[in-house]
Amino acid sequence: MAAPGPHRLLAAFREHLRLLGLRDFPCGLGSWNKSRFGARTSPSGQEEDEDLPLGEESPQALMELLRDPHSPWALLPGCSPQDQQLRDVAVQAPQLVSGTRVLQVFRSLRIVGKDVEEVDEDLLQLQHLEELILCANQISRVTSANLPRTLKVLELCCNAVADLQELCAQPPPQLQHLGLGYNRLCGPSQDKYLTADFWPNLVSLDLSFNNLTELLELLSQLSSLQKLRVLVLQGNPLALIPAYRGFVVDSLPQLSVLDDIHIGPDERHQFRGLARQPELIRSEAQVVVSIGKIKGVPDPSALQELEVDTKAAAITYSYCVTYEFAEGEEMEDGGSAEVTTIHRSPAVATLGADSSAWDTGGTKSQQESAATEEPTAHAAHLFVTPGKPWADTIDCSYRKEHTAKDLVGLKGYLAAGTIVSVVEEKVLSWPVDADSEESAVTNKKAGQGLKKDSAKGAVPKDKQKQKQQEKKKKKQPCELRSDPPIRRTLGSRRVSLEALLATEDLVATVCDFGILITEQPLQPPSLEEKVDKKKGKEKSKKTKAESQASRKTTASAKGKRKNKDSAELEEGRGLEAVPLTVEFQVQLLRWPSAAAQSPGSTVAVDKAP
Repeated sequence: MAAPGPHRLLAAFREHLRLLGLRDFPCGLGSWNKSRFGARTSPSGQEEDEDLPLGEESPQALMELLRDPHSPWALLPGCSPQDQQLRDVAVQAPQLVSGTRVLQVFRSLRIVGKDVEEVDEDLLQLQHLEELILCANQISRVTSANLPRTLKVLELCCNAVADLQELCAQPPPQLQHLGLGYNRLCGPSQDKYLTADFWPNLVSLDLSFNNLTELLELLSQLSSLQKLRVLVLQGNPLALIPAYRGFVVDSLPQLSVLDDIHIGPDERHQFRGLARQPELIRSEAQVVVSIGKIKGVPDPSALQELEVDTKAAAITYSYCVTYEFAEGEEMEDGGSAEVTTIHRSPAVATLGADSSAWDTGGTKSQQESAATEEPTAHAAHLFVTPGKPWADTIDCSYRKEHTAKDLVGLKGYLAAGTIVSVVEEKVLSWPVDADSEESAVTNKKAGQGLKKDSAKGAVPKDKQKQKQQEKKKKKQPCELRSDPPIRRTLGSRRVSLEALLATEDLVATVCDFGILITEQPLQPPSLEEKVDKKKGKEKSKKTKAESQASRKTTASAKGKRKNKDSAELEEGRGLEAVPLTVEFQVQLLRWPSAAAQSPGSTVAVDKAP
């Protein structure tokens, strides 16, 4: 069996016409309107006789069936206003949309999410088409020879276009809007097709969320589009550069809107002269990660009562926050908080081999649930804040500036988001045992000293105190041996950073991991419970009267216990559990004006939360 051919545009168009039902009731020609379009109709299609034959409907009744949202013939959701107009024409003058005539009526064609792969030459049958919207299909290339010459709007958002060569061979000369957002364009090989030689009347251009990286080369080509007023470049790696917006605004003086934000006179004045300093453009981005306060960490002192065979050990707890950052950043200092590399697949994120010291056995499910599907697999570094001792509110006061050299990798990282975790580190420290021989020698010297003292006679109390104080001074402090740290993830959550790819410069959030449920230490049985058990053993030896009396005593004791438990419960209700939270923010640094690039100047950055 032969494989099916590509999904053609005209086939999707004919399917769209079928769904509109232009030939079916209440549209088109049929028994419901045959008298109006028969021999007794005027050339305009209006009925000459006022009386309708039996079984026919008036045009007003048919139009009501189309426009009533509860009608089974109502227009499907997502249809364009032109679709409604076509159906109205099919009721009032069905002969105008019959056969191939309907192709001459179309001014706008909207085929969205129909898996179209090819724009075929049959589209040229729509000789008056001005607007063509083909969003969310699977189009990888467009042959300009198959586009009507009357086209003014071409929208190809959310497709797989990677090359503009065929589109620019014979482009529609009157095209005013070209939408290529969310495709696979990579610069600078495609920049040469974005000039006035191909698009002399272009007013609006959407190149958002592609992989364009060369800002200067792109701007040099776009500067020839003298009629360009609206430009969208957000979501590209080049838009992550701190000076991105300033260079675009100053390089394209005719531009009115950039990334859906109007360019005012004040902004244009702020960046004046920046386009004449291309040496300031560096292909890197600066991102600041700030971590504030941790709240809701359970008191570890309550957990120490559950420890077995650790009474002789000193236990210390510390708490830190981990987060991921894109691989390929510039490491400025050797004291970086980087721990290991995260190999992130499209499904989950797992720790690399260097993280074997981390105890993740109890948190694997948390990490898998926190990780969601990502556009592409990429690697990231794991960073850890300095450990802090337990407190009701742990202030991390952490701030780190990352310089990312790989802009494409940074875009993938921001699109996927980062995983933020709160980690508890427990260290057991044991006293070092003294050597047996040294202790024996010490004991022997101590015995000889006692013999000498007894031979000399009684030692005054003042001298005894003085010797004891000297011995205490000479006595060394107890040495402790620490076990390898035991790390446990208390909570993990993915933080979305996709807003930084658009027009936002700051993502600030409070990660809520929920209320942590900790084990409660087992309480020893109370005295009343012991008495109850003892009485239960003696019941078989007593008479029925005595057993009844003991039951009454037990019931009263249980009643007292019940009242005590209920009182404790009421008292515990007053204490509200605090969820585990951490303040986390990521800021993409940008130049606020042209003066920010001068020597010695700094970009204003918000402080850590």
